[in-house]
Amino acid sequence: MSPSQAKRVFNFSAGPATLPLPVLQQIQDEMLSLPGVGASVLEISHRSKDFDTIIEDATTRLGRLLNLPDTHEILYMQGGAAMQNAMIASNFLTDKSQTADYIVNGSWGKKSAAECHRFGNMNEAYNGSDDGFSSVPSQDQLSLTEGAAYCHMTSNETIQGIQFKQLPNTNGAPIISDQSSDFMSRPINVSDYGMIYACAQKNAGIAGVTVVVLEKKLLERCDDRLPSYLNYAVHSKGGSRFNTPPSFAIYVTGLVCKWLENEFGTLEKVGEFNQSKAKLLYDLVDGSGGYYKGHASKESRSDMNVVFTLGTPELEAKFLAEAADAGMATLKGHRSLGGIRASIYNAMPLEGVQTLAQFMTDFIASNG
Repeated sequence: MSPSQAKRVFNFSAGPATLPLPVLQQIQDEMLSLPGVGASVLEISHRSKDFDTIIEDATTRLGRLLNLPDTHEILYMQGGAAMQNAMIASNFLTDKSQTADYIVNGSWGKKSAAECHRFGNMNEAYNGSDDGFSSVPSQDQLSLTEGAAYCHMTSNETIQGIQFKQLPNTNGAPIISDQSSDFMSRPINVSDYGMIYACAQKNAGIAGVTVVVLEKKLLERCDDRLPSYLNYAVHSKGGSRFNTPPSFAIYVTGLVCKWLENEFGTLEKVGEFNQSKAKLLYDLVDGSGGYYKGHASKESRSDMNVVFTLGTPELEAKFLAEAADAGMATLKGHRSLGGIRASIYNAMPLEGVQTLAQFMTDFIASNG
């Protein structure tokens, strides 16, 4: 192990998040010169045959992992979820008379819904703020619009640590899902969605690229009233290269997909791995006699973000300081909620979760 590797901590950041070590090593090995190219990936043209190979490999691997149907395509966008929130409403609400349903089950869903009114009517099909966004809604809690243009949902809320375990019935409205924090963490049926979007910096790579999985028939709604860059059809026609794409970030996404295939093979195996990691921490929280208190209701708990509190802010500060000394970084909860948040995305090794679980056990013994 090199000195730089020896200094690595277990990084529980909610995003940008930990990357697989083999991916980091390959980036390091190829940074000065891609094999057979003679130049860095940071230097090659996005119109070159060398970049054709990179983007085609990433797309092929993504499609294979997702079992991508012919009805959908993959695009690589910039601007993060903030850009997607505006693009979704502007592309798929074709006039002000249309209504879109938004399921607001956390902080990110709230941000998504805030953009809709600029382009049409927003129906808040659910708002979980009254219970502190501690659970996802049941079907009978949804107030859906007949003939809605689409229904937007956030599959996993990183701040509150809640996750949909099954899709809602939207009465035929296309489901548009922000999967930024649980993309490729478990198997899904892509055909159930009109669109999926995911900022890559949690499970699919690094900040700078947003993966969009789009049902092709939705492109028929996009028209020339939109600025070119904000039109999904323009990006589709240009093969994600209407302008210079985030080429390095796409390269890393391809490497992450390669690692997932080599390490797990399928998203079914990835899902099993993530569930086993989450269970370690949730079992410890449940078995602590109230010393640790989980934020999410049990049926809505996220496999990606384990959120809990301790008895006092002072005890939480002590927990965070001692965890950092023990080589576990970025466990502080979001400023809006406080407490502790352990983000355990695909690349978080089992050893990291086991180390945290043992620390939590020892902390009770020392501070109980």
